[in-house]
Amino acid sequence: MELKRSLGFAEVFCIASGAMISSGIFILPSLAFLYSGPAIIFSYLLGAVFIIPAMLSKAELATAMPKSGGSYYFTNTSLGPLFGTFAGFTNWLSLAMKSAFALLGIGIFLQLLVPESVNFDTELVVKILAVLCTLFFMVMNILSVKESGRFQVILVVFLLAAMILYVLAGFFSVNPEHFNDFFASKYNPNPAPIPTIYLMIWTAGLIFVSFGGLTNIASIAAEVKNPGKTIPSAMFTAFVVVSLLYAAIAFITVGILTPQEMAETQTPLSTAADKFWGTPGFILMALAAMSAFITTANAGIMSASRNPMAMAEDNLIPEVFGKVSYKYQTPYVSIILTSLFMIFSILVLDLEGLVKVASAMMLLLAVFDNLSLILMRASRLTNYKPVFKVPFYPVIPIAGVLINALMLIQLGWIPLLITGAFFAVSLLWYFIYSKSRIQRTYALIHVVERLTNKEIQTENLENELKNILMERDEIQEDRFDKIIKTAAILNLTESDGEPTRTDIFHMIAHELAKRLPLSESEIVVLLEEREKESSTVISDELAIPHFLFQGTQQFEIVVIRSEKGIVFEENKAPVKAIFALAGSIDERNFHLQTLMAIAQIVKNTDFMKNWQALKSPNDIRNSILLADRIRKKGV
Repeated sequence: MELKRSLGFAEVFCIASGAMISSGIFILPSLAFLYSGPAIIFSYLLGAVFIIPAMLSKAELATAMPKSGGSYYFTNTSLGPLFGTFAGFTNWLSLAMKSAFALLGIGIFLQLLVPESVNFDTELVVKILAVLCTLFFMVMNILSVKESGRFQVILVVFLLAAMILYVLAGFFSVNPEHFNDFFASKYNPNPAPIPTIYLMIWTAGLIFVSFGGLTNIASIAAEVKNPGKTIPSAMFTAFVVVSLLYAAIAFITVGILTPQEMAETQTPLSTAADKFWGTPGFILMALAAMSAFITTANAGIMSASRNPMAMAEDNLIPEVFGKVSYKYQTPYVSIILTSLFMIFSILVLDLEGLVKVASAMMLLLAVFDNLSLILMRASRLTNYKPVFKVPFYPVIPIAGVLINALMLIQLGWIPLLITGAFFAVSLLWYFIYSKSRIQRTYALIHVVERLTNKEIQTENLENELKNILMERDEIQEDRFDKIIKTAAILNLTESDGEPTRTDIFHMIAHELAKRLPLSESEIVVLLEEREKESSTVISDELAIPHFLFQGTQQFEIVVIRSEKGIVFEENKAPVKAIFALAGSIDERNFHLQTLMAIAQIVKNTDFMKNWQALKSPNDIRNSILLADRIRKKGV
């Protein structure tokens, strides 16, 4: 069962924003301050800069292939199922762990609101509260993705309002002396002297998880209305708004709290608000923090759960994980699995461990996203048609690969070892379970095909992309499309020589005679007679030879592409695109409608340029089926 497209700009913006604003700003500043001091302001700005290549790459990939799974689907389609398996598990794991991190944050702030006279095991209570919240969000996401999206909007609006108010009110309490040792590394707990620029980059890698949620919306692209426009606009808006808030909040918080207070508190924003607002400010920011954690957890479950579903559809994991509720149209099995893993992470891992492992995996996925974009562009797939395109290609994706790889290395050996072990387990799963169950081509094969000039059977990916585009652009097939899907397609290359108009008519007649109650010679005569009445060359490089015959309810089309061109008339440009039409007399009206459809297709920008770049009959067919034109029901 297909997922329903029910999320608009507001929901997608709030999912992206809510997934970003959580522990990354409400808890992490105090941890990051230990390493780079007041320079964490620049670390947040660096984090924003570092996410740009992955954000742009993911925006292009998501507008070209708005499918569930996000980074998994992009990696699987470009690098193949071996790396796709790893990316799928990694994307699922990192999103789930980030959500678990947020849920622990809810528990931390809830216990702050409990009177000190109440004695309890703080760590145990925090984890119990986080588990209960996980179960609540699990049920919400199973019942309705749209209601979950609306819930997200309400919380994010409150959250943004509280953060803006915090910045405006706190500005007047900032102590400039707190920035005197801005680039000092004395806050670093490591006794060895380390250059400040290194610490800033390392800290940016640590807090990268704060920005990772921005690209989560690619995982739910299949449920976004008008994804070609909605996804990039919502993603870029969320990036600008949240990045500016991050830097402003880091500035206000460092300017209000002393270095000792920054190092000792787990709740820096609430502690700072308490200094200039008192208890009401403390409570407001605690509520804002919990709202942030709720939005992150909700968005995380929503996004992470789409990975097992997408992997199940591709036979990389058992198909049970791809089941969609008939009543609620949500992937309930995948949601339950994700929630159970989050509960496990909450109970077993500590806060800093969650952050480092989740950040390492998100950085690795960012590398895959940029590599995926490079391969998709390099493959020159006919049906790879993103609405948004990354500017300054290939500089930006290559820079993204290098930057994210460098940041990944800077995180240290433990997260790298955990990620490496996870990679080994993923590959083991692929060779034991997945490899024998999948047969698909991917962009890397198309790149090899293009570079070696060898024909490889790679049409199934083109067809897959065609189906995605038809769903993305909500193309409803009409009668013309149905005829094109079964029409004879002739692709004449330079090796076919220089056929004359008569040769072409014989080729057309040979194909039509297989489908019509007419002989080849009869068809040739009809084509020649029609050509004598008036030329069927419609415009430069396009001809539409056609005829009507006695009969009922019969209509056929033969499409020909010629690399060198065919001379239909002297002193006119060679014809490179031919649509030959043959219909019974009672189909006269549809004959005219077909002429209008072809006219709309060839009027599209760069039609002939793209037509000449097509490589196979399948490419030719898909280019016609995906062309922008007015479609009429019943036509």
